[in-house]
Amino acid sequence: LQRMLSIAVEVDKSPNCSSCKIAEVIFPFILNIPLRSQREAFLNSMESQLLRCKLLELLFQHSCDVPTTLPLSLAKILYFLSHCSVLLQYQDETAAWQRWDEMLQYLSLLLLSYQNVILAFPLAEHLRSSLSDRMDLIIQKAKPKLQDGDDISHLDVQLKMEDFSSRMQQVLGQPFPLQIMEKLCMLR
Repeated sequence: LQRMLSIAVEVDKSPNCSSCKIAEVIFPFILNIPLRSQREAFLNSMESQLLRCKLLELLFQHSCDVPTTLPLSLAKILYFLSHCSVLLQYQDETAAWQRWDEMLQYLSLLLLSYQNVILAFPLAEHLRSSLSDRMDLIIQKAKPKLQDGDDISHLDVQLKMEDFSSRMQQVLGQPFPLQIMEKLCMLR
């Protein structure tokens, strides 16, 4: 399945457009996956970084009280950090901190996938371009185009992380478990 999805994104003239369409079809199924381990297995096994970005973007948009119209960028990822709530409805008695832990895990995965789409090794730099255009861009050693929202400062990150930590502290009402602290450090 993952290979087929990756090929479906790659063969299109506009991988960005096809990944959006495929993500919209898959997204309702992600919402209905009952276990965190199953959701993580599905997302972690995705071969297409671009498709994973789009799916995670939809997941975070779904969890925001006020969705944003920003294009996917570092600024949008910071927006998700500030405005998202616990991502999925849980039918079991999962502890609240585990729900926040999953959300941080997916936010880190979104950031890593986005970096792979935009900034990573030469073949991945132009994942939003068609395969034929991508080869020309690589031969020309063209730098990938960054979004307007990719120009964020360390202060922006620090303020959003502090805001997130205080919001999570209010919800949890207890000291953060070590797993949460590690994920916050990794995300920062």
